[in-house]
Amino acid sequence: MNFEQTDDRRMLAETLRRYLTDAYGMEHRTATAYDAPFHNPEKWAELTELGIFYALVDEGKGGMGGHGFDIVCVFEELGRALCPEPVLGQVLAASLLDDPEALLGGTRYALAISETDAPYDIRDLTTEAVDGRLTGRKTVVYGAPTAEILLVAARQGDDIAVFQMPASEADITGYAMIDGGPAGEVFFDNTPATLIMDNAECALQTALDRGALALCAEALGAMGVVQDMLVDYLKTRTQFGQPLGAFQVLQHRTIDLAIEIEQARSIIILAASADGTDAFPKRAAQAKHLVGKIARQVAEEAIQMHGGIGITWEYPLSHYAKRLVMIDHQLGDSDWHLERLMADLA
Repeated sequence: MNFEQTDDRRMLAETLRRYLTDAYGMEHRTATAYDAPFHNPEKWAELTELGIFYALVDEGKGGMGGHGFDIVCVFEELGRALCPEPVLGQVLAASLLDDPEALLGGTRYALAISETDAPYDIRDLTTEAVDGRLTGRKTVVYGAPTAEILLVAARQGDDIAVFQMPASEADITGYAMIDGGPAGEVFFDNTPATLIMDNAECALQTALDRGALALCAEALGAMGVVQDMLVDYLKTRTQFGQPLGAFQVLQHRTIDLAIEIEQARSIIILAASADGTDAFPKRAAQAKHLVGKIARQVAEEAIQMHGGIGITWEYPLSHYAKRLVMIDHQLGDSDWHLERLMADLA
């Protein structure tokens, strides 16, 4: 397996890192992520001009990427900056749209899947489509209050289909997630929609697996920042006349975290390399299961070693920790992906 990034991906990552470092400092991030509209439309336009959405779309559809490694390249940098822009919806939509021209131009998409009684498994959906009209409710739809186009997974007869509608035609109650960024409850009451894909269960699962890979990469970027933050703190914070880092037990715990983060990187590379193959669903589930556990461990350990300062609003670690814990719950938590893996063994 080749672990080296291509020159194009390396350039994209470096460009995106420089942009996010300048545009999304922590002060701007916290001022944006928790108040409506829970993201910055001007920064969204700049990300569009930067061309990052082209990296999420297959060359055959007009993009310049779309492979697992392209997704990882973009989302690791978004995670490093703790960027609240709803880019995840673009990844999910890119896998479902035959013509993603509007997406490439910056139109914001959100994929409405989860329901209160079907948080992760699309086979349990109950939102119903009859004669091109939807009835039901979707919950915690990431990006819903800022979306211009909604893609909706709904049951049509015995099959799962994907419909499209202007977001303005749906009844959306928006809010910020606990870690910032937009989400919403979406209600359909005989709401008209356009069918864009029937018998869509396999295509939807592929989109969700690519979304899971994106979240894993976002966690990897965030964990790298937390690791650097922790090492700096242990070097500078003193107790009993010496730096905290001089205590052997803290050294061991910090090294254990470094090993876990490298494990996360390895499983993400394996999953990205499997995109487009029959092994991708299994690799994506393995990655989301392991990265979810490691992300939670990194968040908890970093806060415990920082002490009280780690949970203050003013200290960036608290925001990174919330995001790492929330990532485990998006698009299937560790337990659910473990159940997927176990079901394949039965």
